[in-house]
Amino acid sequence: MTINKRSYQLLGLLVIVWGSSFLLIDRSLLFFSPEQVVGYRLVIGAITMLAIALYYGKSLPRKITPWLHFFIYAVIGNMLPYLLIATGQLTITSGMAGLLMAFMPLVTLVLAHIFLPNDKLNRFKIIGFVIGISGVLFILGPSINNGNNTFFGILLVLGAACAYAINTIIASRLPPYDPIVSSAAVLLVASLLSFCIWPGFFFINLSSVPLISGISLILLGALPTGVAALLYFTIINSAGATFLSNINYLIPVVAFFLGALLLGEDILWQNILALLLIISGIFISRFRI
Repeated sequence: MTINKRSYQLLGLLVIVWGSSFLLIDRSLLFFSPEQVVGYRLVIGAITMLAIALYYGKSLPRKITPWLHFFIYAVIGNMLPYLLIATGQLTITSGMAGLLMAFMPLVTLVLAHIFLPNDKLNRFKIIGFVIGISGVLFILGPSINNGNNTFFGILLVLGAACAYAINTIIASRLPPYDPIVSSAAVLLVASLLSFCIWPGFFFINLSSVPLISGISLILLGALPTGVAALLYFTIINSAGATFLSNINYLIPVVAFFLGALLLGEDILWQNILALLLIISGIFISRFRI
């Protein structure tokens, strides 16, 4: 594994692409329903990755076992969290949604302790988890007191973070596959499942779609859903998973401030403090005894 200038460039690009996904979801929801956002996102992402796979001369597996694994990834790592995030963003800002996704590595700590024999909790992981949870409580507190729909939206996005954490643990227990092939296959399965579950999401009057929502949805499918998968695996293969884990600190920050700068979302002191606590928790949890 070699970390060089190109590694940092790819990491920065991935952070921007993934960090912008919450902003793109927000703009897509101006016209499309959460189910439509998820469905079109997956279809566009699948088309993008299948085109990349074709370009690199990759072919999809012919055996049934890989497709069973891809089905699990499609449901837990794509359809479920995508739907939870899109539905949650009906009542919370894009910046808050991005901030809450920083909870994912903290959940992974607990799940890894339970399911991975060589990844047990230590005092730093426990301290980091407690600090990170306190950051989440700073966000939950005002929404509980106000008695509005924000609390429900926060819970949905936290549920998405948990789904991503579960997917991470599952991925560590299943055999590895070619990154381009697995990304294309998973998105293909997820898009087909979406069409089966929500068959009506394709049937819209395209002439009535606002330009901002249409462009946002296309970008959401092509970049954070499709191209980001290729960047993700390229970094893992060239610079390693430890280097890639830096995105856990950066994506919430990018998402939070993109919402403020481009959408005019409020920057509340509670959210700033929560962001600092959650990221500090992630940082401390990585200390070694």
